Amino acid sequence: MSKPLTGPGRDGDPRRMEPGVDNRPVDDRPVDDRPVAVAVEERVVTKPARTSAAAAFALAFGVAAFVCVLIVILSPVGLVLGIIGLILGVIGLRAARRVGITGKGVAIAGLVLSGLAIVISIAFAAGVVTVLNNDSAVDRIEQEVDKMRDTVPDNVEVPQP
Repeated sequence: MSKPLTGPGRDGDPRRMEPGVDNRPVDDRPVDDRPVAVAVEERVVTKPARTSAAAAFALAFGVAAFVCVLIVILSPVGLVLGIIGLILGVIGLRAARRVGITGKGVAIAGLVLSGLAIVISIAFAAGVVTVLNNDSAVDRIEQEVDKMRDTVPDNVEVPQP
């Protein structure tokens, strides 16, 4: 049985080295007279990883949904965008499992923002429905609207340039 190689070559090759033994010739010349070794640089060319398009869109839809929900009047639009962002986030997470595709963090951020937008939008809708079903609350709102209508002047003059 032959010994394992620790260097280049086969059994009869003079470049074969025994494990733990340095068989290189000793160079007695001064350091200044020795030839300069040229470093050989090996480059491995790989394709950069791509971010999943679904994850990127999930983040974009999540941000848009969150902003729409914060602008209260656009809350229904935010709900729809949040649902789309949630679906794209799940697709982006699944795509990020494949080799050469990244975007797991982006997909998670899209999922979180979309989920928050959905929860806030549903909470806002539930609050509006609760207030509108309460007769005393509706009466108070109507009184406030009448007060504001009374404070608005009847004729407003707009200066002409």
